[in-house]
Amino acid sequence: MSTEPETTEDTGPGTPENPEQDTAAGDSRGTTAAETAEGEITAGGTAGGEAAPGRSEAEAELAAQQVERERIERRKAERTAPIESGTKLSGKAADLLAAIRAVESGERPVATAFTEPAPAPRRPAPEPVRRPQPTPAAAAPAAPAAEAVETVRRVLREGGAPEALAPQVATALGEGADTALREDPWQLLRIGGVRPEQADGFARALLGEACGPDDGRRVRALTVWLLEQAALAGHTALELPALTGALARRGVPDADAAVQDTIAEGEALVFQDALEEPGAPAPQEADGEEEERPVRVLVGLERYALAEESLADGLARLVNSPSEEAAERWEEAAAGATGGAAELARAVAGHGLVLHTGGEAARAEPAALLGAARAAGLRAFAVCHTAVGSRRLAALVGEGAEEAMGTVAGLLSGAEGPGRDADGALDLDLLIVLDAPQLDVEGAAMLVESLPDGARLVLSGDPAVLWSAGPGRVFADLLAARACPQIASRTPDPGPLGELVSGVGAGELNQVEAPGKEIVIVPVRDAGEAVHRTVQLVADSVPRALGVPAEQTVVITPGHGGAAGTRALNSALKERLNPGPGRFGGFDAGDRIAYSPAPGRTVPGRVVNADADGLHLECAGAPVVVPRERVEQCVRHGWALTAHQAVGGRWPAAVVVLPGDAAQTLSRPWVYTAFGRAERHLSVVHGVEQALPKAVAEVSAKPRTTRLLTLLRTQVPSAG
Repeated sequence: MSTEPETTEDTGPGTPENPEQDTAAGDSRGTTAAETAEGEITAGGTAGGEAAPGRSEAEAELAAQQVERERIERRKAERTAPIESGTKLSGKAADLLAAIRAVESGERPVATAFTEPAPAPRRPAPEPVRRPQPTPAAAAPAAPAAEAVETVRRVLREGGAPEALAPQVATALGEGADTALREDPWQLLRIGGVRPEQADGFARALLGEACGPDDGRRVRALTVWLLEQAALAGHTALELPALTGALARRGVPDADAAVQDTIAEGEALVFQDALEEPGAPAPQEADGEEEERPVRVLVGLERYALAEESLADGLARLVNSPSEEAAERWEEAAAGATGGAAELARAVAGHGLVLHTGGEAARAEPAALLGAARAAGLRAFAVCHTAVGSRRLAALVGEGAEEAMGTVAGLLSGAEGPGRDADGALDLDLLIVLDAPQLDVEGAAMLVESLPDGARLVLSGDPAVLWSAGPGRVFADLLAARACPQIASRTPDPGPLGELVSGVGAGELNQVEAPGKEIVIVPVRDAGEAVHRTVQLVADSVPRALGVPAEQTVVITPGHGGAAGTRALNSALKERLNPGPGRFGGFDAGDRIAYSPAPGRTVPGRVVNADADGLHLECAGAPVVVPRERVEQCVRHGWALTAHQAVGGRWPAAVVVLPGDAAQTLSRPWVYTAFGRAERHLSVVHGVEQALPKAVAEVSAKPRTTRLLTLLRTQVPSAG
């Protein structure tokens, strides 16, 4: 590795701040599930959009609510007994199961539910249920009426809460939001960015002495809030001891009763998962009777529980019933592929679900499979995490391939893809999903449920990159389950960058020869110098020494806050590259931006202009208009990104900034992802000294608590 391509100037120290970590995925090391659940979050907006053509926003919202109610009712009707994972329980686990049975039967559990254990019978897994998915337009929430916002604003003012939260509260709580908030002030915790201590202060201002730490409304709201924080950190559920411990640290006097009450009110679900290895014989006591099986008790929110169950059902359907109707065409597709693509095609010909792993160069194999399948007359389509990824894939497939690929969001919304048949399933024989590690449990469930019987699904991706921004670790759980063929590409990424990134994936930070200045290390002393050197690299050194213009260079840093986070870097880069007064809500025409149409999704683009309709952007070559009220929530400056915002994209040059205050947040997946965004050149602004090689060697992916692996082992005979 070489030193900086151009000389730089020294700069004074920057103003220190507490770094705000990239909240989407939990990169920090050594944090338990309970600690994660209590971590800070950044206030942000939810996905939104316009109403579908021909209907008003209110009608679209009612239609979406009806679809969601029908879905939940169908799933609830299937659950006639506790979920299969164990046979005997005692203590608090049995108490919780008794509580949930009472809820499912329409009764409230008795006060002694935590002292009278009840066994949990096993049951077969329910049959999968597929359904047409509503488009994002239909699911977009209607804007609250001005009168409703004003009444909520008065309640917020009375309780000393920021009045700016009124539109979000009115949207989240719906009709009668002011009354609901006055009766239960802790409903304020449903708004992103609100902390428990803030909700407690709001409740005291409204209720006075009528509330306390053991108030039932408070403990239920806190329990749900902790589960939501866990979901933001990637967990689909929390183990019971972690949840009760977190509640106790929040001043809840009886954490067990708080969990029981939350389950009784239907605001959370409880599960038991067997801990024994699959296929192991049942433990026997000396007299021949079966011993009690070890289990773990999990508590989670219904939306993620249903998604994880639905995903497991759909995957089991694909694995257990591959279609043989198009055998000749599958054989033709396999014959038309060569090398690693031929091995992948043969696996797909005989199996409904196939996993494919490899780095950037390995994308050529699913691209070749897509071309061979289409040449054989099969209905094949491929999706990537981003539009940029789809374009890279199209370049590998060749001319005319654009119609055969899109993004995951575009396919699910109906904006891209082949459309759906009369049963609501995608009109496909083969779906290839690249960037598979970025699939969260809800997105994966929607994709799998949308596939018709007999279709093939290929999930392809690099298992070493950061996991999804949303809850779940779908690709990693599937790899661990070993329920289907796994094809590992033997195509290495080329050049010094490929060698460096491959070593990071193996836990080694190697010295790599870079005669063409493909890799440059820029040592810095502090955050202020890191910002100065970064701006100089992007605006001057890299364009002059390597011929890569500033608009083709991305800056990647561990978090949004801090003296060298995305905010500070974007401010400095804007001042140098596109100075202006920020006349469009802080933005000017020509600014690079990162647009988040939904939580966990980031689309790079630039500002075109602004008018009464909102901020006009160009994202991936397409025009986008962001309403004025959503600009602050959905649009950031985008010269500098976090690794989670950058995943799925590639740029000719990348500048990775590692300030000293980021040392404790680094991990091997973060470094691997950040370094891997560069195609031709990588500059590392290095201020963490030995923390970088230590993170690469010792700090692996942060654990996530999920249930998919357990569910697959109970539903797919080959799992494990």
